[in-house]
Amino acid sequence: MKIVIINYGAGNIQSIMFAIERLGYKAVLSSNSEEIKAADKVIFPGVGEASSAMKKLIESGLDTLIPTLKQPVLGICLGMQLMCKSSEEGNTKGLSIFDVEVVKFSNKVKVPQMGWNQIYNLKSPLFDGISEKEYMYLVHSFYAPLCNEAIATTNYELEYASALQKNNFYGTQFHPEKSGAIGEQILANFLKL
Repeated sequence: MKIVIINYGAGNIQSIMFAIERLGYKAVLSSNSEEIKAADKVIFPGVGEASSAMKKLIESGLDTLIPTLKQPVLGICLGMQLMCKSSEEGNTKGLSIFDVEVVKFSNKVKVPQMGWNQIYNLKSPLFDGISEKEYMYLVHSFYAPLCNEAIATTNYELEYASALQKNNFYGTQFHPEKSGAIGEQILANFLKL
């Protein structure tokens, strides 16, 4: 199986590579369109600020490639947010794969939300064998509101979508690669899709 992690200079790449290796697979880091298109599975990571990450995607032409991919694609953290219609962070236009606008938590809560929180209302093969209310690791100040594409919910100030799915596109606000055995199970489920 060919697993490609999209390399656009805004990724938490090492921890994802190690998590995939622990599952017995090897991942390739690439920004090459042909290599990404030829992959069986694509992981779209992201750490940092939305507008500068989007700028990097546009510069490399990946902004037009990613929405056309036909194989299972997993966006993680900022990767998931960039797959949405827009983000309040840097007033950024996203890839519009998910029909939702990413917004900032209010100043009533500590941001970023950093640490472990529960996921529930799980609705996807991504969560096969995962119990409701498992704890996942999150670091974020912006979130996707609940919407039709939500496949997991988390509560921090309010309930929001901590995972999204539309067709072959999946996104997790949490970091499966930093969430221990449960996170690895989610990555294994993704690789089985």
